[in-house]
Amino acid sequence: MKDRSADVGSEAAPLATLRRFVRQRVPAERCELCSKGLEPEHAHLLRPEGRQLVCACDPCAVLFVGAGASTYKRVPRRISRLTDFALTDVQWDALMIPIDLAFFVYSSPAGQMTAVYPSPAGPTESLLQFATWHDIVAGHPRLESLEPDVEALLVNRVRQRTANATPTYYVVPIDECYKLVGLIRKTWRGLSGGTVVWAEIAQFFARLDARADTPRERARA
Repeated sequence: MKDRSADVGSEAAPLATLRRFVRQRVPAERCELCSKGLEPEHAHLLRPEGRQLVCACDPCAVLFVGAGASTYKRVPRRISRLTDFALTDVQWDALMIPIDLAFFVYSSPAGQMTAVYPSPAGPTESLLQFATWHDIVAGHPRLESLEPDVEALLVNRVRQRTANATPTYYVVPIDECYKLVGLIRKTWRGLSGGTVVWAEIAQFFARLDARADTPRERARA
């Protein structure tokens, strides 16, 4: 009698490969406006009212942002590391932010700058007085041109827990800020956060550095 075990094995291998291929081709996310499958790198739109982020395909991003009465803003993708900017300890202490991470974004609904810091419960927000923000951006025109709602100054002063010897500053799209908020909320443990969350924060900023340009790089370009 013919042994079918070899045939079964030879038939199963192509089927397993096909199943893996099909699984890989299924999009992880879909456009929230038209349901089209999205690539891992895709556009985000923001609804300033409620600060709702929406995943979108490129055609929808163009269509909905271009509409005359659009309630959406397109989130930019560029990341810049600011090498010629720093907050003094006095300026930082005056903000009374309880952790050494925060981002600053102009809120159109509120009509002023806001300071937001991550916490185990999610983003915590406080409004900034005009004089306080003016003092921070004095002499730094790039910060004066932050795009409202969708672009932020991100500050990392977590020196004692990461490989960074000094604070680092970035201009980033707002979705990166909320990605950091989600990471902290997901991995924070106990009162101090635990070792995992600080390792995740360090990796987040390492990835940010790998993607970021600098003023000198932009000048050469």
